[in-house]
Amino acid sequence: MDITKELEAKLKNFLEFIKTEFQTIRSNRPSARMVEDIKVEYFGQMTPIKALGSISIVPPREINISVWDNSVAGAVAKAIEESSLKIGASITGNLIRVSLPALTEERRKELEKVIRKITEETKIKIRGARDESNKSIKRMEDDDVFSEDVAFKKKEEVQKVIDRYNGEVDKVLEAKIKEIFE
Repeated sequence: MDITKELEAKLKNFLEFIKTEFQTIRSNRPSARMVEDIKVEYFGQMTPIKALGSISIVPPREINISVWDNSVAGAVAKAIEESSLKIGASITGNLIRVSLPALTEERRKELEKVIRKITEETKIKIRGARDESNKSIKRMEDDDVFSEDVAFKKKEEVQKVIDRYNGEVDKVLEAKIKEIFE
């Protein structure tokens, strides 16, 4: 069992999670990810929009959702309006149009706070994973699986992996902030 490989697998998941979270947060650019996972009640079940129709982007700031069943169009529009996106939707037959208004400076700052909070939560998870790895190394040292020197080197390897992933998380954060403020 390689502790650094195990740690890296966990950290990869954390990085993917933050990237996915950030895609659902609105910027001035529309993205299908913003609406595809919004749940709509359809035949008694909560169903994501992506399962009810096709989503397309119409530049510069419009998302079109073409639902396959006309009877669900109203429910989809209502779910979008009630979502955290704070946007309206209009219906024409089976087509739902979502126009994204330009972000105000105040809203951009709110969004920046939200993504910084998600980033901090992710970094806390990363620190927790580092602590777990270091405890495993310490246990192996105490059980004479590792010598003191090997344990020290393993802890250094763990820290290098942590530093690399913290850097990746920071890059993702900076890219999203740039996207919000453009």
